[in-house]
Amino acid sequence: MINNLFDIPKNFQIGFQDPATPIMEGIIDLHHNIFFFLIVIICLVIWVLIQIYINFNHIWEYPNKKFLNMRYSFYKYTSKLFHGTLLEIIWTLTPSIILMFIAIPSFVLLYAIEELIDPVITIKIIGSQWYWNYEYSDYFRDITNISFDSYMIQTDELYIGELRLLEVDNPIYVPVNTHVRLLITATDVLHSWAVPSLGIKVDAVPGRLNQISLYLKREGTFYGQCSELCGVNHGFMPIVVKGVSYDSYYNWLLSFRLI
Repeated sequence: MINNLFDIPKNFQIGFQDPATPIMEGIIDLHHNIFFFLIVIICLVIWVLIQIYINFNHIWEYPNKKFLNMRYSFYKYTSKLFHGTLLEIIWTLTPSIILMFIAIPSFVLLYAIEELIDPVITIKIIGSQWYWNYEYSDYFRDITNISFDSYMIQTDELYIGELRLLEVDNPIYVPVNTHVRLLITATDVLHSWAVPSLGIKVDAVPGRLNQISLYLKREGTFYGQCSELCGVNHGFMPIVVKGVSYDSYYNWLLSFRLI
């Protein structure tokens, strides 16, 4: 009904994408927890502003003496709610306590993001203007790595059902329920390898090798884009990650005839 009222498309989405990794689930949970505190703070601030308006709005300018005396009596008995050392202590400690409740789970999440747990597969990601290069260095035959470039598919080459500005000619394949290490760098300018469903957004910096872990919990196709202003074609270097089973991943490796 709401979609029809405001003419909102059925595929319109507000909020996060469906999580595919434990890290993204943690990010969503942390967001919801912080949003709870935000609602409490907004309600408290609005209540304080209303009380200030009611009790301090030209209190001495009312011509009706009876009403003036009533307001004065109310102010006299409730003055401690609006002034005093105790009140200042409360509004100083309360934000500190709230920040502590927010900081503890955020530190745990940051630690989990940086933790690398015995990776089975290592994928090196290199950003260039304006495409991505992927390298699987765990499989050797005749001293050769699996390496390929990933370019965006142009609009006039898309098939029905494919997504404009998001499809690539060579996506990367990652097996589910496997610890994967991603090494991210760049060759020319700053890029950023970001996939919202995976909870990953890592800068690709020339001359620097950043790393992050990846653990897919379900199969699927996950889309992302470069999230750093890297030049005129910044919006045309998408990312596609395909989460597959072990059998499908093994068959994909066989296509390179390296194992």
